Amino acid sequence: MQWRPLEVLGRKLDGVVTWNMNDTCNYRCSYCTQRHMPERSFRIGDTSAADRYLKAFESLPGAWEIKLSGGEPFQQPHLAHIVAGLVAQGHVISVQTNFSASEAKLDAFFEASHGSLHIFSASLHLEYATPADFIARYRRHVADIVAANAGVRFVVTSVATADRLEELRDVVAPELAAAGIRLKVQPEKFRGDVRRYTAEQHAILLQLGGHNDTGVVAPDFFGRRCLAGSRYLAIKSDGTVWRCYPASRHGGRYARLGSLHEGFAVLDEAKTCPYTYCNCTVPIHRGMMEGVARTLAG
Repeated sequence: MQWRPLEVLGRKLDGVVTWNMNDTCNYRCSYCTQRHMPERSFRIGDTSAADRYLKAFESLPGAWEIKLSGGEPFQQPHLAHIVAGLVAQGHVISVQTNFSASEAKLDAFFEASHGSLHIFSASLHLEYATPADFIARYRRHVADIVAANAGVRFVVTSVATADRLEELRDVVAPELAAAGIRLKVQPEKFRGDVRRYTAEQHAILLQLGGHNDTGVVAPDFFGRRCLAGSRYLAIKSDGTVWRCYPASRHGGRYARLGSLHEGFAVLDEAKTCPYTYCNCTVPIHRGMMEGVARTLAG
């Protein structure tokens, strides 16, 4: 399977890492699968510890997009230090956040990622925030950065719980669109799998673009070759490096690739997907799945 490097911010990137920096979060959403995680979970205690994790990223071949998520990544005490270290290594930064961080933390993040920020993805949790809140914060903190940098993207995501589907379609999406912001939805999960939706609810999900604009609710690429593990890695909050998210849940051959503590190595080629549900759309959108056209990053 031929790999074509990603083109982001005028640079060629060799792959993407999704790093769940911690499981902690300042929200307790009713539908969250991580809401019972202990607050101490994988919070990096000092900058020397952060530097040890940064050292592990030096084993990546070339420059990569590092997508920071959690939990809530802004709960990581040394986020700005880590971001600055990754940027110094030549990597590009994306982030998935609930957008509730203080102005000081946001300013520190934007300063650390200056010139290397790609995607700022804000998760709208309607139990805690409104579209108006996000529009105001976007205009105050992110709009100027997006306007000044062609490679920077801002997107809002929201979990498509059954009781919020019509609100997302009829109220939230149009309100954000009027402000020039795109809404992407993610199906609600139960024990790692998509919850059961009625036929009508399923239709609304598709009207909203399906899972992260894939056009389907539960992507399935079983049996196809995929570059996950070679050009994509998923790092969990305990530092373990996996081929992808399904690999971290179900295991199998080529699933675990090492850890930030003991070191890791990427696979040398595409491998056949052994999973029937692809719950992370990073490899899908970035052209790592056989037979699926790239829709992001060059």
